[in-house]
Amino acid sequence: MKKNIVRFSILTSLLALFSCNDNKLTEVVEVPLPTKEEKITIGSPDDVKADQGSFALTKLGFSYDGLSPDIRSLTLETHYSKHYLSYTNNLNKEIVSTEFENMSIEDILKKMDLSNAKLRQNAGGYYNHTLYFNILTPKEQTPKDTLVGSINKEFGSFNNLTNQFKGQAEKQFGSGWVWLVVDRYGKLQITTTEDQDNPLMKNALIPGTPIVGIDLWEHAYYLDYQNRKGSYIDAFYKHINWEKVNENYIEALKKVKKVQIIQKADTN
Repeated sequence: MKKNIVRFSILTSLLALFSCNDNKLTEVVEVPLPTKEEKITIGSPDDVKADQGSFALTKLGFSYDGLSPDIRSLTLETHYSKHYLSYTNNLNKEIVSTEFENMSIEDILKKMDLSNAKLRQNAGGYYNHTLYFNILTPKEQTPKDTLVGSINKEFGSFNNLTNQFKGQAEKQFGSGWVWLVVDRYGKLQITTTEDQDNPLMKNALIPGTPIVGIDLWEHAYYLDYQNRKGSYIDAFYKHINWEKVNENYIEALKKVKKVQIIQKADTN
C-alpha cells in the first residue's frame, strides 16, 4: 500500500550522486532550499525488485516509516530503492559472463582485482548495503547471548563498544563505513573503510568479517540531518538489530574456525 507524506519541495534538488572513474568515487550533494509544501508518494520496499541476475535485494522487513522519526521514510526509501538497487543492478551487469557470475559476494570481494573500479564500487556497495539493511530494526535492542559475553571481554562493556564505535564514525572523514568485525583470530574489532570498500577486500587495514556496518555516505542521512552526522550516528545505533548481529557473529566464528582447521591441516 502506498502512503502519502507531506514535506517541503526542493527548489535546488538534493542529489546524492555516486560516480566512478579510474581513480576515485565521488558523491555530490546540493543543499536543499525549502519553498512550498507538496505531497510525495512513498511506496513499499516489497515492490522494489532488482533486475534479473546473480544477486537480489535483501528484504527490508518493515515499511519505510518503520524507523521514523529517527530515520524518516523518504530517506529510507531513497537509500533502499535508489542507491542499494543501483549497486545491485550494476553489480549484476558487471559480472555477466565473467568468472564472478556464480561466486558468492564474499568470494568476489576477496578475489577481485581492486584496480577494477566499477566492480570494486558495485560489489562493495551491494555487500555493504545488504549488511546495513539486514541489521536495522524498528525496536531498540541490546546485545544478548554469545555476543554480549564477547563484547564484555574485548571492550570491557557494551557502553565502551558504543562509545568507540560512535567515536570512529564521527571521526571518519568523507564517504565511507565503520565496521564491527570478527578478525582472523575470532576477536571483535572496530575498523573503517573509505568509499564502498569493506574489510573483506585485499586492502583492508583490519581484515575480517563484518557483523555491523554504518553507512556514512551522505545519501544515508543528509535529507534528515544535513551536516549533523553525529545525530544520524545516534539514530542508526538505536535501531541496530542485535539479535541479527549475534547471528552474524556466530556465523563469522564458524568461518574463522574452518579457516584455522584448514591452515592447521596444511602445516601438518
